[in-house]
Amino acid sequence: MGRYVVLASQFVIALSLAGSLVVQTVILPLVWIDLEGEALWGRIALVTIAALWILGLQVCAVCVWRLLGMVRRGSVFSRRAFRWVDVIIAAIAFDAVITFVLAVLLAPGDVAPGVVALVCGAALVTGGVALLVVVMRQLLQQAIDRDAEARALRSELDEVI
Repeated sequence: MGRYVVLASQFVIALSLAGSLVVQTVILPLVWIDLEGEALWGRIALVTIAALWILGLQVCAVCVWRLLGMVRRGSVFSRRAFRWVDVIIAAIAFDAVITFVLAVLLAPGDVAPGVVALVCGAALVTGGVALLVVVMRQLLQQAIDRDAEARALRSELDEVI
């Protein structure tokens, strides 16, 4: 991955993090005010779920930033990368669960069943993204194993020569 691609990716992540902070500090309080006529538990639940969902995205963004730094240094194919990938998987799975919790909270209310089904579908898709990252983690594992194998073979070849 080229230097400019890494820098562009980090720039986009920085903008995304800044935007998510604006949403958490400006938009969510406005949503709280806008839901004034609703039951207190519903306001608390909706704003908390939104804040937690955004937090999950922020965690993913920070981890991807760290992985991009490892790419830039040429050290992404190491065991240290697993720490960041595992956190990304956990954050995406957390967002999937939070999305499903939202569907459960919406189900007994005045929300149309189709909306509840859409939110359940969003939870399912989010869980699928977590599974996709698990597959990518396995690919990283295979790449690290192949790299170690290639080093061992080079070492043996150097001894023979």
